[in-house]
Amino acid sequence: MIRKILKLDWKSVGAVFFLLISGLITIYSCSIGTESGSVNIFHKQFIFLGIGIALFLFFSFYDYRTWRKYSNLLYFVSVGLLLAVFLFGSNIRGTSGWFRLGFFNFQPVELVKIFSIIFLASYFVKIGHLKIGFKGFLGSFLIMALPIFLTLKQPDLGSASVLIVIWLGMALLAGVNKKYLLGLFLIALIGLFLSWGVLLKDYQKERIQTFMNPERDPLGSGYNVIQSMIAIGSGGITGKGIGNGSQSQLNFLPERHTDFVFASINEEFGLIGSFLTIGFYWILFYRLFCIVKEARDRFGQLVVGGVSIMFFYQVTVNIGMNIGIVPVTGISLPFLSYGGSFLLVVMIGFGLCQNVWMKRRKMVLADYS
Repeated sequence: MIRKILKLDWKSVGAVFFLLISGLITIYSCSIGTESGSVNIFHKQFIFLGIGIALFLFFSFYDYRTWRKYSNLLYFVSVGLLLAVFLFGSNIRGTSGWFRLGFFNFQPVELVKIFSIIFLASYFVKIGHLKIGFKGFLGSFLIMALPIFLTLKQPDLGSASVLIVIWLGMALLAGVNKKYLLGLFLIALIGLFLSWGVLLKDYQKERIQTFMNPERDPLGSGYNVIQSMIAIGSGGITGKGIGNGSQSQLNFLPERHTDFVFASINEEFGLIGSFLTIGFYWILFYRLFCIVKEARDRFGQLVVGGVSIMFFYQVTVNIGMNIGIVPVTGISLPFLSYGGSFLLVVMIGFGLCQNVWMKRRKMVLADYS
């Protein structure tokens, strides 16, 4: 067991460890600012972290190539979970995408993200080409269309956007002709304009309009963004210290331990804390890039690539939300935001990447079998 642990990529593990500890400290600080002074969310996150570490070790040591055999099953499980949530799920914060399991609320779409990475990697390997033609690209679209549609129906625009980016990023990594992606982008852009009054919900329109001008509704849809930017600005260079953030402790900053945890970090640890956070994310992404390059086979390369794309998109969008350059979409910050199912899934994804690293050798891109 010790010998296996020593084979982990400790540069990326160290970066993730720093992010996890920073997240726990920030969540604890946010929890003592609640009206009751309860640290219940900190205790829950601590428990989830323990489970997450166990899952991380399991997926780090369990041969990632085995999951390829079950890729079709994982796809149908994904669709089944997304269908079941409509029948048995609960509505939380306007999204009917949760299962209540005692003290734990499970969001199945988080698990679907990892399953999507596995079955897309398997699909692109089965095609057996370094350059994916239109038929292969269309097939991947049809595979992902149903999970994305079911996620949009919850409605969960943030998670749906993550699934879309995973699909497009992995298609590009697999070798899909860029002209197909450009054509799809143009079609989507036209469709967005045409569907403004049909597909988008009122709150989604409000978020887009607020992104363009947060001051148009400072006490309504623009409130979150304005309070987040105030919190970030008030932190200064060194921050106000743990438990001393006025925006977070006085409950002006909404979702301060989930969507806007980066603003909480800025307020209490200042510019130094935010630079350290971004710096450790940079180390993580650099090491994941190295793992992709040294992957043993194409399946492993695509799995790590998919996880990297998922992490990078979530980090970019979440930080962008916090500083007001990206519309608020409800996307959490990996390893930092509070959330049981979210934390467990990012730990599973990171574990898969570690297993690919541990089994690395000179990359064999011709391994399509």
